[in-house]
Amino acid sequence: MESLLQPEARVLSTLNSDGSRRWLTPRPSRGRFWHRRRAVAYGLITLFVGLPYLRINDKPAVLLDIVHREFTLFGRTFLPTDTPLLALLIVGVFVAVFFATAVLGRVWCGWGCPQTVYLEFVFRPLERLLQGEPGSPRKPAAWLAPLKLPIYLFLSALLAHTFLAYFVGIETLLGWVQQSPLRHPVPFMVMAVTTGLMMFDFAFFREQMCIIACPYGRMQSVMLDRGSLVVGYDRSRGEPRGKVKRGDVRLKIAGADEPRAVGDCVDCLRCVTTCPTGIDIRDGLQMECVACTQCIDACDDVMTKLKRPTGLIRYASQRSMEGRPGTAFRPRVLIYSVMLLVIIGALATLLLTASPVDVRLLRGRGQPYSIGTDGRVMGTVQLKLTNRTDRPAAYSVRVIQPVGGEVHLDENPMSVEPGQMRTQGGSVVLGRDEFGALGTCPVQIEITDASGSTKRVSFTALGPAGTGRSVEPSTPIREGGRK
Repeated sequence: MESLLQPEARVLSTLNSDGSRRWLTPRPSRGRFWHRRRAVAYGLITLFVGLPYLRINDKPAVLLDIVHREFTLFGRTFLPTDTPLLALLIVGVFVAVFFATAVLGRVWCGWGCPQTVYLEFVFRPLERLLQGEPGSPRKPAAWLAPLKLPIYLFLSALLAHTFLAYFVGIETLLGWVQQSPLRHPVPFMVMAVTTGLMMFDFAFFREQMCIIACPYGRMQSVMLDRGSLVVGYDRSRGEPRGKVKRGDVRLKIAGADEPRAVGDCVDCLRCVTTCPTGIDIRDGLQMECVACTQCIDACDDVMTKLKRPTGLIRYASQRSMEGRPGTAFRPRVLIYSVMLLVIIGALATLLLTASPVDVRLLRGRGQPYSIGTDGRVMGTVQLKLTNRTDRPAAYSVRVIQPVGGEVHLDENPMSVEPGQMRTQGGSVVLGRDEFGALGTCPVQIEITDASGSTKRVSFTALGPAGTGRSVEPSTPIREGGRK
């Protein structure tokens, strides 16, 4: 029974054999990749904090206004009618992630993920500053350690406020900060809950987010292949492991005359003690690996001190680690590339050909048509105009086909506020001779704004069938075009 309860190997890198939490205190390895990641991380932090303050075309650079159903991205506002654009954008993001993973592995996890960026370059550095660095003989003053949680709470609240600014705008947020929370309880609760979640994550949950909660590590099993770039350990060079003195012969090449006793790996465990998720990269590619390259920096430092070639742990594909040639033009990479190009092309086409006004013309309810005293056919319509610009606009509406047709609205030109949709009823008046044997007439209407921009829409009007029928006139057309 006891053997059934005891796993052969560690189930999770953060779980002890007795089921308790194994707390990780990774020792930082400040090598070439660490410096590059730090530059990228601080650049991303600056971008995240600064974007709400940045304005493009007198609009916020990014504003996700869910309440008013308006998304502003880099100076362009997307309305609910932009469903194809938003759908293409979302699909494009997913395909881009698949493409990047197939080529570069988990580069997002180690270099761009907010969890990694803030934990490894904000919260853990503060912890080392206040409590001391693992493996270092220098210990800070004892009174600094209790400051950790208050500082964490302040940073979490600051990040939560910045996060909220992406949804309400920085001006609104600054106004709320100066008021009582009772005047805006819902946004305050959103901020408070976000602060609590960040505090829980960065102070307690930490690497568990990558190991347990985040689905991306499990998704990589279907997105990676043996040609994807990963952080890997060169077993052919490192095994068998052993500690030897400097100058000992460690050359082992297939077919060599003198076999080596041990490989280049000296089993110093630096790659393990520096790993933020607590794994041993020498066990092969693992779900917990976030490709942070800390093991590369640690191993390169040891190899340099021992005057041996670096790269025992390195960025490489599994295929190249096995000594087989690799190729960048793999089927999944080509498929993702084509899909991404098609999506980008479709997005560019929709953006470049987007009209400043959205138009929907519908037939009115009730009687499909009536005959005026002058013998012309009048059909009721409903016109919906959406002003996609950031300024008020007045739209003139007229019938251009068939010649002689007229459109009568309560207001023409029709005024619409920026980003708003307005609906107005009216009628289209056509000559009786325009209707064919089926009682239909194709109609084309042109909508023009003050700047001269035009958009044309077509619809089919209903009327009397044939061209020689005698039809008694019905209710005359009033001024303004309504029955």
